[in-house]
Amino acid sequence: MNIHEYQAKAVLKEFGLPVSKGVAIFKPEEAEAAAKELGGPVWVVKSQIHAGGRGKGTFKGAPAGAKGGVRVTKSIDEVKQFAGEMLGQTLVTIQTGEAGKQVNRLYIEEGAQIAAEFYLSMLVDRETGQVAFVVSTEGGMDIETVAHDTPEKIVTFSVDPATGIMPHHGRAVAKALGLTGPQAKEAADLTNKLYAAFTAKDMSMLEINPLVLTGDGHLKCLDAKISFDSNALYRHPDIVALRDETEEDAKEIEASKYDLAYIALDGTIGCMVNGAGLAMATLDIIKLYGEEPANFLDVGGGATEEKVTAAFKIITADPQVKGILVNIFGGIMKCDVIARGVIAAVKAVGLEVPLVVRLEGTNVEEGKAIISGSGLNVIPADDLDDAAQKIVAAVKKG
Repeated sequence: MNIHEYQAKAVLKEFGLPVSKGVAIFKPEEAEAAAKELGGPVWVVKSQIHAGGRGKGTFKGAPAGAKGGVRVTKSIDEVKQFAGEMLGQTLVTIQTGEAGKQVNRLYIEEGAQIAAEFYLSMLVDRETGQVAFVVSTEGGMDIETVAHDTPEKIVTFSVDPATGIMPHHGRAVAKALGLTGPQAKEAADLTNKLYAAFTAKDMSMLEINPLVLTGDGHLKCLDAKISFDSNALYRHPDIVALRDETEEDAKEIEASKYDLAYIALDGTIGCMVNGAGLAMATLDIIKLYGEEPANFLDVGGGATEEKVTAAFKIITADPQVKGILVNIFGGIMKCDVIARGVIAAVKAVGLEVPLVVRLEGTNVEEGKAIISGSGLNVIPADDLDDAAQKIVAAVKKG
């Protein structure tokens, strides 16, 4: 689960981390009061969307060369002007794709005198199973270019969970950023607090870009992006309360209600599969035969008829879907349960696109008998390769 920058900074502030003062607004008419509350003399007006690259982003319909989604001003009148120009508009960045994201919130923040910009992030290293720090002196909007062109400027290290954060980790961050004396002590303190926040809140990713050295020689988190481990959210109702569903795909929100692993993609073939590995193989073989999957959907090993019905409805609700492939290898999951769920869903929402069903495993004969006796126009398949070829051919046939 992702949250907005202003929410992330509020979380960091709970752990004593240095962040700028700011006010979130939702209507243009709130801009003046927010600016006066901060006092100036410099304000930064920031679009709040779940995507990076806001500063270099462009608003749809804006004239060429228009300012991006993060703007600096010394005028309250311009704060008001920017709020009117940004709220409700669609911001396109390198991370949103051409569709962009609508800006429904702004964060008006006090300006900062910047002496240097750094990059610092934390994530769970899948290879080591440990929390890893990624640190660089090259902070700012071009960190992706740094990672590609000059990876030697990026320092990484992991923290052993058996020991937790240690003094040498803080020294490693200070050294990577070229900080000495009091600033090195600040870097060590910042490292300790970031690790405490990361572990206490079950984060999966924390990015400070940029982490800045201010004109008076102190470190400050000038931006913050946080993702949380969705499997641990039950421990953090305060974090769940920060969820902004307008930033998420409606189909993914519906899937989460039924504990379905669903991710919307850009293709034309809807997929319903059990097991993440089989789901990935299904996506790959669809691409192999010349089409693109419309989603990743894993119904899991213990899905009920209700969950299967919900999964099928979510797939058919996608207007991009031109064909559906159900690919089930039943172990814990029983093929007859899948069959009944698919039929129930088809009867509820109708079937206007080709449907290929491949069943194998537990109760497979019962499942096949249920589908064949349903009277529905379902294309049976013998194996995954056969299923992929049939659904691709059906979609291309139109």
